[in-house]
Amino acid sequence: MRYLLFGLTMALLPSVALASDDVPASLIAKLKADLEKPVTVIMLRAQNEQHAKVTQAEIDTLDKKWRAEREQQEQPLIAQLMGNPMTSYVTRLAARSDGVIAEVFVMDDKGLNVGQSSVTSDYWQGDEAKYQKTYAVGPDAVFVDEIEVDKATGRRRRQVSFTLTDPATGEKLGAAAIDINLDEIKRQ
Repeated sequence: MRYLLFGLTMALLPSVALASDDVPASLIAKLKADLEKPVTVIMLRAQNEQHAKVTQAEIDTLDKKWRAEREQQEQPLIAQLMGNPMTSYVTRLAARSDGVIAEVFVMDDKGLNVGQSSVTSDYWQGDEAKYQKTYAVGPDAVFVDEIEVDKATGRRRRQVSFTLTDPATGEKLGAAAIDINLDEIKRQ
């Protein structure tokens, strides 16, 4: 409910994007503002620095390790990411959304996960539209993907992705992808 009410306030501000009929631009603006906080800037800057010289072969190795860990008892890479401040922040963000946010994750400047509300199927998003149509495009880029229907629940979801910037400088630092529960937006 809080996200829908915020839309009235956000309508007075310039919108980030005209998203779609089912995902209001005001919601995207609210999510972007919620994610461009100090914790995000700090975590993205740290991981971008850590991975500044990482090669594509090393990215592929990390991604394979992540996928393998999903099937194993020992999960050091997954545990490290799931225990960091960015993951805690986005998990709370999703929990406070009254069911509107189904999943959220933040990627660095290479498309590697920095924080996420649940374990993703892979670690590297750089080969997917959620990264290629946002971070790779520019600081104001927003990508709204097609509607998907969860086979188990029948709920309609749409992933909204956008570039994350440092609010103080405008420098692009990474990207975020948020799965929006369209049925919950409609219900509220």
